[in-house]
Amino acid sequence: MYNPTTRLLTILELLQAHPSLSGDALARRLEVEPRSVRRYITMLQDMGMPIEAVRGPGGGYQLRPGFKLPPLMFSEAEAAAIVLGLLGTTWLEIDQSVVAVQGALAKVLRVLPMRARERLGAMSAHLVLAAEEQGEKPSAALLLDLSEAIQLRRRVAMHYRSNRGELTQRTVEPYSLAGWWRHWYLVGYCCLRRGYRLFRLDRIQSLELLADTFQRADDFDLEVYMQALLSASTPQYQIRVEFLAPLPTVQPKVPPAYGTLTETANGALFQSEYGDLADVARFLVSRNLPYVVHGPPELRAELRRLAAQIMQSIGEASSTNAHTG
Repeated sequence: MYNPTTRLLTILELLQAHPSLSGDALARRLEVEPRSVRRYITMLQDMGMPIEAVRGPGGGYQLRPGFKLPPLMFSEAEAAAIVLGLLGTTWLEIDQSVVAVQGALAKVLRVLPMRARERLGAMSAHLVLAAEEQGEKPSAALLLDLSEAIQLRRRVAMHYRSNRGELTQRTVEPYSLAGWWRHWYLVGYCCLRRGYRLFRLDRIQSLELLADTFQRADDFDLEVYMQALLSASTPQYQIRVEFLAPLPTVQPKVPPAYGTLTETANGALFQSEYGDLADVARFLVSRNLPYVVHGPPELRAELRRLAAQIMQSIGEASSTNAHTG
């Protein structure tokens, strides 16, 4: 939980990192009401911080151009969040350079007091987070290029391979990046198809930022669009799985975007709609919690197939060990 002093410092860091931020954006990041943000801004201005109001559409707050904060200092909790985020890049299924991750870790640890450095150094040395193997992963460079295009509202040209293997050249007005179950997506307006589209990042063969800019539709709702499109693109199954563990234990392991959790006499009932049952089966197994599948029957069959694959792998490994031991 933030305390007021931490929130003041966080506001300064956020304004240092962005050209401007609206009061609503600051409120969401700080987990406070917008009126609290106004109070914090006033406190900072009274302390001599050159924070200016930006008026007009998309207005908010900004630091006076040219103002620089002192070098960063992290609390142990903040540094732990950064270290865990860096170590967790494998879980995000991003093709990130190991050298870049290790370099960032070294820089963070270098600015910490000795005690915090030793504790977090121990965590980075002994914590292993292994990602599930899958096909092509989006590169960090691709994510950065797309994020820049979204921020500057610049069109991008790309070669895109559809799920049917068709390769097309697209000009896209990028709106947002989104993670949904095990995949990364770009949401935007496709000039070739003349409509909003959802693009899998692992199917983008090449990308170029164009000089052309665009105006984003203000009433576009990313989450509503994604749910509607993904629901329409594949057959949807009504998933009902009861985790046999207390609701507070289950909640941190099930992202809210995946479905709903309801407390039951035996634990927590997870309900969702999704089309790829292989994804759901792997997700359930990876939660490391006991559960009962109430439906659909196809999910039980998918879990049996996954179990058979695991047993086959165990059998092959045992056979190999028997011959080499």
